[in-house]
Amino acid sequence: MANTPSNMLPLGTLAPSFTLPDTISGKNMSLDELKADNATVIMFLCNHCPFVKHVNPQLVALANDYLTKGISFIAISSNDITKYPDDAPDKMKQVGKNMRYPFPYLYDESQDVARAYDAACTPDLYIFDGEMKLVYRGQLDDSRPGNNIPVTGKDVREALDNILNNRPVNPDQKPSLGCNIKWKE
Repeated sequence: MANTPSNMLPLGTLAPSFTLPDTISGKNMSLDELKADNATVIMFLCNHCPFVKHVNPQLVALANDYLTKGISFIAISSNDITKYPDDAPDKMKQVGKNMRYPFPYLYDESQDVARAYDAACTPDLYIFDGEMKLVYRGQLDDSRPGNNIPVTGKDVREALDNILNNRPVNPDQKPSLGCNIKWKE
């Protein structure tokens, strides 16, 4: 299990545009159609990573708690499926259905979207405000597999609550930690 931290894209960065296939619905979806008025959470995930498996139930709970508040959630997997077949689109669809993802689970086959976001690990989380400017990037919370800290989503929840209450998001943010994105050679 590699412990790779987020690259911490500069705050204020505009969200790079993309159109990717959603493995759950089978439709191509763009950032423009998926973004929300209040905030948009973009999550780089994959199926096999123990860090993602550890937080998956909280990601679902988080999305279910905030979708009704004008915040959208988008999951993207960018892993090389030749070397990591568990992350292939058919398996992504299965995980999305089994976990009852209330958000699309997009496949970034070219890895161009992960590069545009400077994503480094899974999970790697980004929150963009209503103007699609980056206000948060980093960890869900302090929980990691095996550290016995409960998974609460505290850091992301605090950022989203600040956005909803027109308060600034604290710029002192901790990087996420997880498995590195499996880049193609």
